[in-house]
Order: sequence, then structure tokens, then C-alpha cells
Amino acid sequence: MIDEFEFFLEKPWSDGLPVVTPTEARLAPFLAAAGREPDELIGRVPPAMEPVTVRIAAIHALMAGCRPEYVPVVLGALPLILRDAFNLNGVQGTMHGVAPLMIVNGPHAAAIGLNGSNGCFGPGFRANATIGRAIRLMLLNLGGGMAGIASATIFATPMRYTACITENTARSPWDSLAVSKGYGATQDVITCAMVESPRLHFDDVSQEPERLLTGIADGMTALGSWNMHARSDMVVAMGPQHATICAQAGMSREDVHRWLVERAGRTVGDLKRGGNWRRERALQFPIKVDPDDDACFIPTLKDPVDLQLIVAGGWGPCTAICHGWSGGSRAVHGAYDVHGVHGQ
Repeated sequence: MIDEFEFFLEKPWSDGLPVVTPTEARLAPFLAAAGREPDELIGRVPPAMEPVTVRIAAIHALMAGCRPEYVPVVLGALPLILRDAFNLNGVQGTMHGVAPLMIVNGPHAAAIGLNGSNGCFGPGFRANATIGRAIRLMLLNLGGGMAGIASATIFATPMRYTACITENTARSPWDSLAVSKGYGATQDVITCAMVESPRLHFDDVSQEPERLLTGIADGMTALGSWNMHARSDMVVAMGPQHATICAQAGMSREDVHRWLVERAGRTVGDLKRGGNWRRERALQFPIKVDPDDDACFIPTLKDPVDLQLIVAGGWGPCTAICHGWSGGSRAVHGAYDVHGVHGQ
């Protein structure tokens, strides 16, 4: 007798964890939730370029442990990460250890229980765990992004199992990231950014924005990060407590965004002391840099649009900073359709 769990692991059609066996009976509600033709082609997943259709995406959502109502999020994320600007082909093969982080805003994220509060980057929340896992399974099974095969990653990252959160809208003093991008508050929107695992900035001392943001800005400027040496995206997830300190001092989301973009950075002299400094790279920045002037300031964000500032996590003195990937990927965002779920 074939053990269905071992069958998938031996292929390997898994991320190393058991998957739910995709029987036709189990798949039917997932296709109903999609509300689209099963054979509709969404795209091809690099570098293997195997096609992903609505049916194949639903199968992977089922295998990952999703509930049917999660399928619209999976289908909404796929065309985003397949955009040329996101450069999934490059990330699948890189030596680096980044992963596509999904930030899901809007009423559907709340309805399906996506967590943006305590422990949002960690285990214990089915929607967070399985939606991100469904995307990862497709990157492995359809794209061939397996370590040692198509992927040259040195360490990878735990975020390659799953990387999907929402914002803590209940405790955020500001509008969501999606609203800051021009979407309506009632629209269902996904932002995807290629980032490293979050590094935490703990500060239970600062009670005014200048001191608080100075510490956060320092965490954004590590010598070994790609953000200092290329135009890369970055996600800064301010804890609600830190965001509230800024808001109570009269700072809007845009004020904090501007402060960090303008002041997070290092001088040329600092960058020459270690890390990945290369003169020729500096000359290619989309900003004016004099590599011979050690006092020349280089911002960690070379373009303000590359900072994805959100409010997430539980109440406490902590902010999470996710550095980006080597300049070859741009964050993408877009609204997605949940009519299939609503029509059930």
C-alpha cells in the first residue's frame, strides 16, 4: 500500500513537510471559490517555466493546507510575482536568501483571519502559513527553484516556507500601505516585496520620534545589506507602539516615510570600511554620488517608492526591518478579485 504522505515527499512535490492529498473531492470547493475557468492560464513560473492555471494553483493551495476561501489571495498574488519587474527568475536562482513577502490589505484579509498582530511572522496562524506556503510550493514544483538544482542559495531563509502577513489595522494610527499606494480602504490589495528575514529593532526607551527613528534608521543601514549597495526595496514593519509614538507627536505615515528615506544611510567613508562597497556600483546609483568624497551621504533607499512602510505585530517596543535583494527586483502591488468566494 502506498503511503500518500510519503508519496509526495519522495517525488519531491513538497517543501519537506507533508502535504494534503489533492483528491478531486477536496479540490471541488477550491475551484468553486476561485470562480474562474479551471484551465485559465495565469502564467509560467521561472526558471522551469511550467504553466500555472487556476486548477494547478487551486491544487497547490489545497496541498499547502489552505481553506477554499484563501484561493482568491493565492490567485491574486500569482500575476503580481510573475511581473517582469519582480524578477522572479533572478530570485529563484540567486545565491542570496530572500523570499517574496506578501502584505495583504483589505476586508477579505480580515475575513479569512490573516494575522497582522502578535507573532504575524511566525507559526500558529493557518491563513498566514498556508497562503505563503502555496506560493512556495509552486515556485518549487513549477519553477524548479530547489536548492542545489535551479537555486544557488547559500543559506535560503525560513521565510521560504511561507511569508504572508496583513497589517495590524486595529492598532495602527494610520491608513494602510494599500491606501498609501492610492487604493481605497475597502479594496482587497496585495503588495509583494522580495526581502530577507526581518531583523528586529527593540527600543523601550525612546518616547519621542527623533530618537526612535534614529535607531530604526540605523537598523536599515547594515554594511552587508544590499540596500546600501544597490537600489533595493525594503519593508519596515513598525510595531503599533512605535507607530503610536510618532502619531501622538503629530507625524503621519508620510512624515515617517519621508524621515526614514531622507536620513537612513551612511557615508561613502563608512561603506568603504567593510561589506560590499564597489566604486563601479556606486556610480550606477540613480542618485548623484561622488565615490571619492568620503563625506558623501548615500541613503539606504535610493528611490522613496522602494520603502514599504507598514504597521504590524503586537503591542510592544519593537519594529521589524526586512532588507531587500540585490537591486534586481521591484516591489509590486495590485487589487485582486474575491467574487468567487462571495458567490458561493
